[in-house]
Amino acid sequence: MALGLPGTGHAETFTLPPFTQAYEPQGVDERGAWMMADEQERLLRSSKFVIRDDGLNHYVRGVFCRTVGQDRCANVRIYVMRMPEFNATMYPNGMMTVWSGLLLRVQSEAELGAVLGHEFGHFEKRHGVFGFKNKRTMSDVMAWIGVAAPQSAGFQYSLLGQVYAFNREQEREADMIGVQYLAASDYPSSAAARVWRRLMAEQDASASARGRKAKHGYAAGYFASHPSELSRATTLEAAAVRYGDEGDEGRAAYAQALREWLPEFLGDQIKRNDFGGSDFILDQLASDGWTGSLLFARAELYSQRGNPRDYVTAAQFYAQAIEKGYAAPKALRGLGLAQLRTQQTEQGKASLRQYLQQSPDASDASLISSLIGN
Repeated sequence: MALGLPGTGHAETFTLPPFTQAYEPQGVDERGAWMMADEQERLLRSSKFVIRDDGLNHYVRGVFCRTVGQDRCANVRIYVMRMPEFNATMYPNGMMTVWSGLLLRVQSEAELGAVLGHEFGHFEKRHGVFGFKNKRTMSDVMAWIGVAAPQSAGFQYSLLGQVYAFNREQEREADMIGVQYLAASDYPSSAAARVWRRLMAEQDASASARGRKAKHGYAAGYFASHPSELSRATTLEAAAVRYGDEGDEGRAAYAQALREWLPEFLGDQIKRNDFGGSDFILDQLASDGWTGSLLFARAELYSQRGNPRDYVTAAQFYAQAIEKGYAAPKALRGLGLAQLRTQQTEQGKASLRQYLQQSPDASDASLISSLIGN
């Protein structure tokens, strides 16, 4: 199937990989890869990390189907995972996992579709099968080298490098398939590069908060399994210019769909103890204004870091969150504890009394009572 892309007179066309709904694994390697993936999926179905919210799952699947097409998405099973890192994975048997850290970081349906289309590209090109075969072959060769020529460390090093280079080439191919799917959909292909640009900015913020120098280069490390973020962003930006397509990114729809889960995902991110990265994510989410929920999360972030000045800042953010209508009692708890730590004793006790009034059966009620002398 050849798809024409709208543009400015030089738009490109591309042909989708062959696809069949009733595909069966071929050969020993593909059957082996499918068997391993089937077993992983059986275990995953009962995992405590799977989010079983029908609304969220239906929404993520809808974005995927609008990106790659209804026929191609029909046989893919998507599992949304409560995992705070940026990740999604496609398995050879048609299973896909989408981590909550990815959902927290992308800002539109188009950006999510870029990542999901990339993962589906791995499936269409059977990259998982090739990876299974390469790893098995490499293990056999390495074992032979270890017995027959244990001194050949240089050859082992070279062999490993070739395997990782092959993985990087697969990633580049999947990147291009993903951006092509965007260009052929109602979403703009320009969204794909922004995912990697924002990820680099988050890494910079994380490094800066830890007193480190951020580095981004075009070349990936010898043993890197993925191209560098800078290389990916640059390549995807060039592709989007060639396609010249336009469309609605679905930012408002995405924000609405994630509204219920956003506080939970932010809480998971804050627990990662990455102040710079978490503060960057909060700034991105607050680009249209600070809500009570975002202010509470920022207060929690400063309170967790726990420098003396941080408690002053946290108390201010807790108070602003409450003023913005954040009604959860834990905001009063956080405010009271921060005030106590900054020698605002009477104000802190008053805040904690309000907390106990709203949550008399809280698990920490006895501890809080002892702090305020009740």
